[in-house]
Amino acid sequence: MITVTRKRFTIEEYHRLGELGFFHEEEQVELIRGEIITMPTKKTPHSVCNTRLITQLVLLLGEKVTIRGQEPIIIAPDSEPQPDVVIAINKPDDYLSSHPCPEDILLLIEISDSTLKYDKKTKLPLYSEARIQNYWIINLVDNYLETYQQPFQDLQGNFNYRNKLIILPDTTVAIPEFLDLYLELNRIFPSRSQQSS
Repeated sequence: MITVTRKRFTIEEYHRLGELGFFHEEEQVELIRGEIITMPTKKTPHSVCNTRLITQLVLLLGEKVTIRGQEPIIIAPDSEPQPDVVIAINKPDDYLSSHPCPEDILLLIEISDSTLKYDKKTKLPLYSEARIQNYWIINLVDNYLETYQQPFQDLQGNFNYRNKLIILPDTTVAIPEFLDLYLELNRIFPSRSQQSS
């Protein structure tokens, strides 16, 4: 009987594959628990939402933090996801020496349409296990924001967040670690007509 095993990569091996040109330039890939995942092409509402979100965060937070859009983070030893937005503490070298690690991250945001199930079932437990304290999903399918706080591990060994809150797009939400600063969600969500494209 033949046993089939999957090759899992470390972050170092993944970087080496990139250096050797294994990935197409236009191809967006992530390393998740040692597996190389090809991400779907972003639709127009996703791009609009991402642009609006970063614009509003920069206006609100200025240079108090580092705001990164669709750039990698490091979850050792075998994950390098590329969240849509990361708010991280400032570093003197602007993360030239290394992408942000979980202890650097104040808030991680995924914008979800075709990736909604993946962001909930695969990425959420990964981020919880990494002890990322604040995870948001901008849910473009149901048209609301899902906020997750307080990562924990249950008795079966599964990772999740204790607190989940659904926030509708006609309201505001405080930015974690900056509770006096509020993000107006109606400035973030695309209109329903935009989401149909």
